[in-house]
Amino acid sequence: MTTQTTVPARRTSTVALWTTQVLLGAFLLIAAAGPKLLGERFAVQIFDEIGAGQWFRYLVGVLELAGAIGLVVPALTGLAALGLSALLVGATCTQLFVLGEPLYALTPAALAIVAGVLAYARRESTKSLLARLRR
Repeated sequence: MTTQTTVPARRTSTVALWTTQVLLGAFLLIAAAGPKLLGERFAVQIFDEIGAGQWFRYLVGVLELAGAIGLVVPALTGLAALGLSALLVGATCTQLFVLGEPLYALTPAALAIVAGVLAYARRESTKSLLARLRR
């Protein structure tokens, strides 16, 4: 007789969520916030084309950095994912309507979906955080 050990579905989903959070956070840190905050040439050029000024590059970089950090802080995960999804929707719209680059809009659109799924999955932590802040 053989005994099978099954991993509870809750544990599997927790591992999947944390893996997604860490990967999204690492991607945003390395590929998004880093180049903006370090002033890499292509990041400077893109924000010149947007026409909002370089202060906007720093703002977006700081928001991406804060979101990436928030994704791995349990109490902040849901709120960070929600903020990142909004930021990434803005990036998608900017790529489509300001820069006219529909292919470049695919990456922030896909990341916005991932962040939105994380925000939904972590909605209880967001509700809990907001309830604690109201006290």
